[in-house]
Amino acid sequence: MDGGVDLDGEVRRVDPDRWLASRFIADSAARAGVVALYALDRELTRAGAVTSNALTAEIRLVWWREALDEIFAAGQQRRHPTAEALAATVGAFRLQREPFEAMIEARIGALETPPSDAVSAMAWAQATQGGLARLAAEILGAGDQARFAGPAGAVWGLQLLGRGEVVGAALAEARASARRLPPAAFPATLCATLVRAPGASELEKRARLTWAALTGRI
Repeated sequence: MDGGVDLDGEVRRVDPDRWLASRFIADSAARAGVVALYALDRELTRAGAVTSNALTAEIRLVWWREALDEIFAAGQQRRHPTAEALAATVGAFRLQREPFEAMIEARIGALETPPSDAVSAMAWAQATQGGLARLAAEILGAGDQARFAGPAGAVWGLQLLGRGEVVGAALAEARASARRLPPAAFPATLCATLVRAPGASELEKRARLTWAALTGRI
């Protein structure tokens, strides 16, 4: 990666909860692939967070859409650590473009019309974090069953939006769905267990994640 950037360390710094969850992925190559997804999600989040200008934010998001064009065309890649890691991940695990596209389009749409009710919040959460969880499950070998990781990802997205009033019902669905994943793909859903412990210490978070990983229950 360009400039010797430690992408794993960067994700640990900016997204510590999901970084912790990724420690439960035994295979190092798969773990690196999932970390690349989390790094992309951080970049997409930053695109809207670093500016109050919707047009500038959209330009940043379009930059990532164009980066995806290059990645899926197997052409020359942009000299950006996350883009390079993502290109390697897409190639190694044969990921499809559609979930990535949906993640970006949902964020562009939210620039003009932010999620303002439970329905729009859920739609955003499913497209962004739900899609991310499905991709992570694909990397972890879930195959056609990767869709069962989506509800847990959506729960995480609702938490990010501060929609606690709808997290409870969504979490019940996520728990039932996650049980249908192959055990190796279960870490794609682990973060959902942390929505029940906002403000928990790192030690408590580790304990909750460990319990979830051992029992197969989020």
